Amino acid sequence: MIVSTQSGPVTTIELAREAKRNALDEDMLIDLGSAFTEAVDSGARVIVLTGRGTVFSAGADLSGPIYDPTFPEKLVALIAKIESTPVPVVAALNGAALGAGLQLAMAADLRVMAPDAIAGIPAAKIGVAVDEWTIRRLVSLVGSGQARGMFIGCDPLSADRAHDLGFANRIGDLADAQHWAATIAGFAPLTLRHYKMVLNGDGARDEAPTERHEAMLAAWLSDDVKEARRAREEKRAPVFQGK
Repeated sequence: MIVSTQSGPVTTIELAREAKRNALDEDMLIDLGSAFTEAVDSGARVIVLTGRGTVFSAGADLSGPIYDPTFPEKLVALIAKIESTPVPVVAALNGAALGAGLQLAMAADLRVMAPDAIAGIPAAKIGVAVDEWTIRRLVSLVGSGQARGMFIGCDPLSADRAHDLGFANRIGDLADAQHWAATIAGFAPLTLRHYKMVLNGDGARDEAPTERHEAMLAAWLSDDVKEARRAREEKRAPVFQGK
């Protein structure tokens, strides 16, 4: 479900689960982490992360282990690994990047979005909550007002708007992202590594206060999450009670 190809100093890692819109399950998290390790070990100077088909990633697989309490922890660990990868990571958003898919894109250093791609965090629609890093990093990338609309209003972010805000560095397809990655691969690696470390020091990794961490866990352990799961199985809209 993860496919890696190498072209000179550039390794392209693809989410290859088209039938599930590249939704993430535990096996994909494990394989994706391994793919990043192997890319760095094999000498990649830049990594391009993309999805196969028409969707970058629809997020966590709602029919799989997302409701397992350990799944969010594994996802957070993978995001941290991608963020700390010692070479530049370019996310090529070939289509929608939703929920966990957007989190993967946010862990990258640069983003190239297809003209019809969108980004969104619809967690409030299914009763779960994202971690502190995701909220802080999105604010860092798009600004507080836009982030509030995406979190609280579940508003999607279009490619054009993303480019205007600086979330998308360029508009283009996978070939454009790979061409840019090949150019970046010719730059000084130690300089780029330093830039990554400074740019990622935006406060998103600061430890969350206890009450905010507990608020996130309360959402994951709530009756509302169970209601959202039942509603999905019954193909109806959930009725949340705040419990």
